[in-house]
Amino acid sequence: MVKERSTRCLASDHLRAAAEQFNPADRIAGIEQFGSGHVNDTFLVSTGSPDKHFILQRINERVFSKPELIMQNLRAFSEHISEFFATNQPAGRRWEMPRILPTADGKDHWIDCDGHLWRAMSFIEDAVSFDSVGGVEHACEVGFALGLFHTMVGDLPPQRLKDTLEGFHITPIYLGRYISILAKGGISTSADAAYCMDFIERRKEFAYVLENARADGRLRLRIIHGDPKVSNVMIDTRTGLAVSIVDLDTVKPGLLLYDIGDSLRSSCNPLGEDPGEPGKVHFEPELCRALLKGYFSAVRKDLWGEYECELIFDSICLLAFELGLRFFADYLEGDVYFKVTDRRQNLRRALAQFRLSESIESQASALRPIIREAKRGALFNR
Repeated sequence: MVKERSTRCLASDHLRAAAEQFNPADRIAGIEQFGSGHVNDTFLVSTGSPDKHFILQRINERVFSKPELIMQNLRAFSEHISEFFATNQPAGRRWEMPRILPTADGKDHWIDCDGHLWRAMSFIEDAVSFDSVGGVEHACEVGFALGLFHTMVGDLPPQRLKDTLEGFHITPIYLGRYISILAKGGISTSADAAYCMDFIERRKEFAYVLENARADGRLRLRIIHGDPKVSNVMIDTRTGLAVSIVDLDTVKPGLLLYDIGDSLRSSCNPLGEDPGEPGKVHFEPELCRALLKGYFSAVRKDLWGEYECELIFDSICLLAFELGLRFFADYLEGDVYFKVTDRRQNLRRALAQFRLSESIESQASALRPIIREAKRGALFNR
């Protein structure tokens, strides 16, 4: 039996009651499910006001046990980027960041009768997102968006933000959780599950590569997006240029390599995270080249040291391995974290990420020169 936290359990009158906390009742024209996120329940609200739409979300407390910290971070983040854009504007393009919308009584969220936290964010009009990259120009724009994001928060002290998801992207923690699941026993293994178990077993030591470098003082904490996958980058429908990076719940202290590795993992896989045939997943080097070119054209170069650049290849391998590990562990536990539509979906997702990991590893000789080229741009084009 699939354990769902389905949005279908949200009655239309309950959705409307939530939306009315952030907009007058007579201006709400419609509410529909929105996006392809795996965690929160997200809706697009159509209105009769000058701002045609806004985003309404119910935060998943099973994932974010302290959702109020998300809102606290968003307030600090919003204040900082407002100061940034007072003196900095990207040349030749529109750029917007989602804004927190207040309730009628001036709060930044609403708690419903069941204790769930709801919030509303401004909607980026005339922009779309995609679940996979459409070509090198798109990849370049995804890289630009992440680079600009890192520049925007480059002066934001990490201690100003709370850790909204402790352990997020710390691969050894996910590995430990997986090992504890196996230790409980009672796991029925198919051929696909056996492949996943063998894949993880052969890469257990690699799981520590970034955290060991952090412990040694070779990497430092900065503010990261946390989930810079391709679907979180909005593309202007008129110009084809990146106009925003959204889904800010995981903005928190972390390693820049988590972000660049996750962005490359997501964007350089043309088949996306949920392909029908996981065995056909592959990593595309030219998309990698384009993304890094866009990223280093926008990021503040002093944020990157030589050692960070040396670990870019490892970060791509690690983030694909990590997501596969998380999908597989969730499958073994009965799908308690990621939304699913059938019992094997998380297993298929895990297979796709492990196949992607293999593709990255097999192309090391092609990818390392591309990264060295990006490294030269990062270190010397200051």
